[in-house]
Amino acid sequence: MAKRKIKLTRTELKLQRDALARYERYLPTLKLKQQQIQSSIVQAKQTYDKVNADVHKAQQIVDAYKGVFHDVAGVNVQALAKTATVKSGTRSVAGIAVPQFEGVTFSLTDYSLFGTAPWVDRAVQDLREVNRLTAELTLLQACLDLLLAELKKVMQRVNLFEKIKIPETQDNIRRIRIAVGDQMTAGVARAKIAKAKLVQKELMNSSREVAAV
Repeated sequence: MAKRKIKLTRTELKLQRDALARYERYLPTLKLKQQQIQSSIVQAKQTYDKVNADVHKAQQIVDAYKGVFHDVAGVNVQALAKTATVKSGTRSVAGIAVPQFEGVTFSLTDYSLFGTAPWVDRAVQDLREVNRLTAELTLLQACLDLLLAELKKVMQRVNLFEKIKIPETQDNIRRIRIAVGDQMTAGVARAKIAKAKLVQKELMNSSREVAAV
């Protein structure tokens, strides 16, 4: 977008002053939002790291007896532990709607409790915990991605106002004030010259009238 050429007039001076007032009013609000998002990102990252650690711990428990899964006749342990649906809502963080984990549902358990080894129930439970935590981790990552994307946009606007718009507008105001001041000085000088000419003309007219008498 081409930069608008400013006019060196009083009207333009008012427009530039109004613009500067808007930028200086919006900038603190943007900075506050930036701080809120940064704080939320720190909290979300801490939660993500904790859930990620829980996923690894739960996975280690499952890995300890993962090799015997294939020995369960007619029972697909991994299928029984598969997540059916992920329940989520939204919450507002610094005015941004981000997803919030609310839980998961699993397929109905359909196998003989008497015809399978006792550890199968525990294996299904442990695998489901891994899948529940993984679903929560996925949602936390989506939340972090949204917050980071919003932070980037807010920081770009802060930099735009702070490093470009405000200095540019302040410079425009300075240039216009100098030009308007020069115009006023020139106007005063022209008025003095015009007045001097008028006085001189009146004196000449008076001298002629005297000479005529």
